[in-house]
This record gives sequence, C-alpha cells and structure tokens, in this order.
Amino acid sequence: MFPETAQRLKTAAPLFSHAAFVTDFRRLSAHGGARRHLTVGRCLTAKVPPPRKPRERVEIPGLEMVTYGERMHYVPGLAKPATQHWERDYKDPRYYKSPPAHEMLLYKDKPCYMFNQRTSALEGVRQAAWLTKTQVIPGLPAQLLSLAENPENQIPDQDERVQNAIKHARFWDTTEDRPRKEKYSNTLLLNLLHLCATLQSSHPAVGRRMLAENYSLATTWKRGEDLLQIRGQNGLLLSSMDPLPQMSGKQEVADTADHVLHAFYPVSPTIDLQKVHVYKEEVNHTGFRDDYPYPHAHTLYFLESADPRCKLRPEQFRTKMIMFTFGNALARAHKLHGTRPQRLLDRPVTVQSVGTNGRIFQFMVFQLNTTDLSGDDGIKNQMWLEEDVELYDFAKVRPLIKKKQIKVQCEGRRGFD
Repeated sequence: MFPETAQRLKTAAPLFSHAAFVTDFRRLSAHGGARRHLTVGRCLTAKVPPPRKPRERVEIPGLEMVTYGERMHYVPGLAKPATQHWERDYKDPRYYKSPPAHEMLLYKDKPCYMFNQRTSALEGVRQAAWLTKTQVIPGLPAQLLSLAENPENQIPDQDERVQNAIKHARFWDTTEDRPRKEKYSNTLLLNLLHLCATLQSSHPAVGRRMLAENYSLATTWKRGEDLLQIRGQNGLLLSSMDPLPQMSGKQEVADTADHVLHAFYPVSPTIDLQKVHVYKEEVNHTGFRDDYPYPHAHTLYFLESADPRCKLRPEQFRTKMIMFTFGNALARAHKLHGTRPQRLLDRPVTVQSVGTNGRIFQFMVFQLNTTDLSGDDGIKNQMWLEEDVELYDFAKVRPLIKKKQIKVQCEGRRGFD
C-alpha cells in the first residue's frame, strides 16, 4: 500500500507545483507585483545588462604569470598579457574620452542650476515666479486688449480666413487619416503668422520684424545664494528693430515693491533644475551677433509638441514659457545696461510669448523692471498671463454618428464669436 501511495504522489507532484506557480503568478499580478517574462529575451523586456565588474589581478612578488605575449598569438593554457593603454599622437573624435569633471578647466566647487527646454519644474508657475522675482497678474494688459478690439488692427474677413487656416492645418495639409499633433500645431501657427503679415500694407512696423528659429540662448543671474542659468533653444522668435513699449507706468512699477513672493517650503526652489559643476560664469548671449539688425526680442512662440521625446504638462509648459521669455529679456538688459545688477531699469524690457498645442493657446507678457534678483525685497518684475484660451472647440476628421444619424460633420468649428 505504501509503495502505491508514493507512486501516486510522485506522479501528482508536477501538477501541484504548476498550480502553485499559477496561483503565485495571479496573486502577484493582481497586487501589482513583478511579472515573470517566460521565454522572453532581454531586448524585449527593455532591461539593460548590469556592467561587468573587472577582475582583480593579484600580483605576488617573485611569481610572474606565464603569458602568450611573446608568441604574439593566443595559446590555450597561458594567461592573457597585460597591455598598456595606447594613446594616439593625433586627435580622433571617434575615440575621444572626456576627462573627469573635476579635472576640467571650467570645474567649480559651487554648483550652478540650469534651466533648459526639457526642464519640468515641479511647482510650475509659482516656482518660475520665485526664480525670476516676478509678480504674476492674471489676464492681459488693457493696452493689448484695446489694440485687439480696434477694427483697424483686424484682418478683412478675419473669421473666415482664420477658419480656413484651422481647416488647412487639421484637414487639408496631410495625406493621412488623422494628422499628428506636432504637424498640425506647427502648420496652424505658421498660418496665423502669415495672416498677421498681411497687415504690413496698413501697418509698416510689421515689415521691421524677422523670424528666427532654433537660436541658442544663454543668460546668468543670482537668486539668493544660488547661481542660475538658462541655456538651450526655445523655438521660434520674432525679433524687431524697435523695442516693445512698457506695459506699466513708473508708479505701478514702484508698487511692486510691496508684493510678497509666494514660497513653497519645504520644496527647494531649484528642484528639477539641472545641477552642474562645469560651467562658465557670467555667460550672457542673446543668440545673435552684435550687428544683427533685429536686436530686440518681440514675441516668442512655443509649441507644446515641438520635442516628441519630452512632453510637458500644461503647468510645466507655461513655466517653460516664463523662463525663456525672462531669459530673452534679461540677456537684452545685460547687453544694454551691463551685467552689474541694477535695482530699477530706466527703460524696462518687454517681451511677449505665445504657446499652443494646436487648439489651446497661452498668452503672456513679461516686463523686466530690475536685474537685482538676489533678494526678495525691492522692485519686482511683472508678468501678465492668460491661460487656456480655446481657438476652436473641436476638429473632427471623421463624422460622429449615433443611431444612424450624423451628429457632427467633418469640419472645424470656432469656439469664439
């Protein structure tokens, strides 16, 4: 009887082990645990192999290993000879290896916090306002709103031409069933800029402006004890021969001294900024030569889907707009007044910016009143921000059909009067 029972248990053992494995696998999957990849290669699971640890060579005085170095070919049973690193007497960029950071000429013990086009700031607009010592004002200035409402500044048949620009970007400028966001958002922005350029006959100042793309910006300032820099490419810049007028008068600028900047303790103001030790101090460059005929930054244009490898959320996208608009204004102020901090600029520097994802627009106006950004007291900079303005409600590529009835046609519909 006992041999028969043992034989039955031996036969059922694989079934019990398989059931236990399936039970453990389901339990881990239900609770979000690790999954086992059976018969799946490392390349499919996106796992990077761990780096190999170099073997430690043990050297015993008086005992040398017999190698095949003198024979000039591999010999089984003999040790591999230790070869010295060969350095070329010429420079080959394909095999260049940078020295350690602490051995570089620009290495400094004090860190520098950099903001680039891929930085995703945790606190968003509040963090950007603290870093730039800026007072945030909701809405656009009254001067700009009055200019937009003036019939002389509007395009003939404006509503129809804007709708055609939207349809061209969403429906006509593609051979695909559904165009990608990075394509139609860029096309829509260029179409709207083209409509604005048609006003040159009635507004000669439009002809004194120039578009520049993929220019590099670099500017430096100190905030408290931290050294900050803005580096990188932000996108499309409309520069002008003439500077923009200031939005606030002297009294309104003086009243900014009473504004209290919002802190977000215990979060560090430099969170999510790149911390580097190899950098140039007091680097300030607008991205153009000194003899460039359009030296004044007029309007910056940002596309939310410009970089497919870096997708920012709306709050972080507005932070990017603020920082690069501030950087262009600060770099221009350093060109005009020098890098020495000034408590109050005689003529504030004003720069505008527009951001879009192809449907929703963000508008901002930044006025740089001071370059003394180290402390929290004194004159503050000013920023007007208009968030989430919908140009149109939707743009259906295919009709929306419910219960055999067409509810929405294949066309765009504007979301404003």
